[in-house]
Order: sequence, then C-alpha cells, then structure tokens
Amino acid sequence: MSLRLLLLLNFAAAAYLTGLIWTVQVVHYPSFGQVPKAAWEAIHTAHTRRMSYVVLAPMVVELALAAWLAWAGRHALPGGAGWWSLALVVVVWAVTFFISVPFHNRLAQGYDYIAIDGLIRTNWLRTLAWTARAGLLGWLLAR
Repeated sequence: MSLRLLLLLNFAAAAYLTGLIWTVQVVHYPSFGQVPKAAWEAIHTAHTRRMSYVVLAPMVVELALAAWLAWAGRHALPGGAGWWSLALVVVVWAVTFFISVPFHNRLAQGYDYIAIDGLIRTNWLRTLAWTARAGLLGWLLAR
C-alpha cells in the first residue's frame, strides 16, 4: 500500500472519529444533565450500547492504521509525524479506558451530576487529541 493511501485511510478514520467526538462533547454529554433521574438508567444504557456500535470498531481500525503509518512513514514523514499521530491515538485510548470508562461505570449505577460534569470536562482531552490528529493528518496530506 502506498504511503499516500495509508495517510488517506488514517485521515478518514480520524475525521470520522473527530466528528463523532465533537457531537458527543457538544450534544450528548451536556444533554445527560437534562435527563430526568427516573429515566436515567434506560437512557444511559441505550447511549452506551448504541455508541459502542459506532465507536468501537472505528477506534480499533484507527489504532491499527496509526501503528502502520508510524512504522511505514518512519523515514518518509517529517519530524516523526507518524509517531506523533500514533501518540495522539494512544492518548485517546488512555483517556477512554482510564477516565471515560470509569465515569460511565459510575453513571451506570445511577444519575450522578458530578460524574456527568467530570465526564464532560475530561472528554475535552479526547476531543482535542482527535482534533489535533485530524489536523496533523490533513496537513500531511496537503503537503
């Protein structure tokens, strides 16, 4: 596979996930605070299940593509850009599993405004990391 095609596939995955995370950050998570406590369990369960359908496989694909790009582009991409791109994916995964998942586990136990607020605040880490990755890959494609 050519490096250009690999860059394009990485950009497509990053752009999809960046759009998704901005929707979650600006629409979904803030809306959690508006859910009546009596409906919380059903809403959160549905959100978690449905989001896994649209985010899990693309995140796995993105991780594989980012690792492939880092290795394949190690001599061709400027300033270790492939490795920086992979590092941003690792940041997203770390925040997801060490911060976001514990917040969601706490929210699965019941409505908790403090956990919702924490989820919104810490999700900016993923939002900015994915946005930076999409920007980096867009820059690499444009050059």
